[in-house]
Amino acid sequence: MNSDAPATIRSQIDGLYRSESRRVFASLVRLLNDFDLADDAMHEAFAAAIEAWPHEGVPANPRAWLVSAGKFKAIDSLRRQGRLKLLQPEIAARLEAVAEENAARAATETGTGIEDDRLRLIFTCCHPAIDPKLQLPLTLREVCGLTTEEIAHAFLTSKATMAQRIVRGKAKIREADIPLAIPSLAGMPSRLDAVLAVIYLVFNEGYAASQGESLTRVDLTAEAIRLGRLLFGLLPDPEVQGLLALMLLHESRRESRVSHDGEIVLLEAQDRSRWDRGMIAEGTAMVEQALRSRRFGAYTLQAAISAIHAEAPTAERTDWNQIVVLYSVLLRIDPSPIVELNRAVAVAMRDGPEAGLQIIDRILGRGELGQYQFAHSARGELLRRAGRRPEALTAFQQALELARQEPEKRFLAARIKGLGG
Repeated sequence: MNSDAPATIRSQIDGLYRSESRRVFASLVRLLNDFDLADDAMHEAFAAAIEAWPHEGVPANPRAWLVSAGKFKAIDSLRRQGRLKLLQPEIAARLEAVAEENAARAATETGTGIEDDRLRLIFTCCHPAIDPKLQLPLTLREVCGLTTEEIAHAFLTSKATMAQRIVRGKAKIREADIPLAIPSLAGMPSRLDAVLAVIYLVFNEGYAASQGESLTRVDLTAEAIRLGRLLFGLLPDPEVQGLLALMLLHESRRESRVSHDGEIVLLEAQDRSRWDRGMIAEGTAMVEQALRSRRFGAYTLQAAISAIHAEAPTAERTDWNQIVVLYSVLLRIDPSPIVELNRAVAVAMRDGPEAGLQIIDRILGRGELGQYQFAHSARGELLRRAGRRPEALTAFQQALELARQEPEKRFLAARIKGLGG
């Protein structure tokens, strides 16, 4: 029997749930071909671990143990419901087919065979038969484990609207009998945009959590980078490389973005000696290679912007003119009010706060980003720097009303206090 104390093992299980639960879920979906059954089985497997591991010890391969336990829990559930006789041959055939498929891929596609069920499930949820409006929310909820509220925040929509989209996406998979399988290499490009968007949204939720006590969630950023590496190994497309570079360059600054007491540190005030130079070197090399291909897109351009920040020895020596130029190109190929907002901040850094404010006021005047916290906080910061204190105070108060993440609330409250609010 393992000598670890029960409390220590419970802590290990909690950590495994945070890091592995969606991968266990993805494997169970592949085996059971049922989202809801797999979700119930995954939770029962972790409950079984809480009961068994303090007595039996933590297994050598915890994820495999959890998948196996979940599978048998699902079979027990089907037996209780009287559905096992109908589904058991199908489940057995699926297990055999999965083993044969993995062996065939290993034999014919050396180095490109996919053994990662989570990436497999992302491709499934991004099937062309599913409405593009449903693909990303469905994948983020079912594969990546983000809450409906987190996804709604990422898409700037209501929780109720997002919940309806997720339900419709799951129904479409059942009704259209969409196979839970990786497409051939020839069929991957048609799903690539959606898959990249999912990975990037997962990374963003980890890089700047939409709610909670912590600014970042390392489990999500690490998983997004892992999936990005896996996808790039499978499909060495320049834009896949650009996304991976973007995530590495952003992640290189993670340690300096929060002070020791958990407060937000703006980019210009960060201790650049704490930036991960290994990640910066790898990301910068990838950006340069993707740009040389001349087949790059929005992710590569964002990575190029991030590389300029990473290469600047100080905030004052940042090449803001080049950043404005890159944002202008990005705005042409991927027009959105958020890209326009980011460009406005870069313009303000190059030409002064009033120049940036004119752009932000145009965006808000069109009725766009009115519920986007960072539009108001950016406007407040530029107003503060321009010496327009009463207007800055109002903008920061608007941002605070929209903020849901605790460090952001504290940052905005400090700005308001500094302005006499």
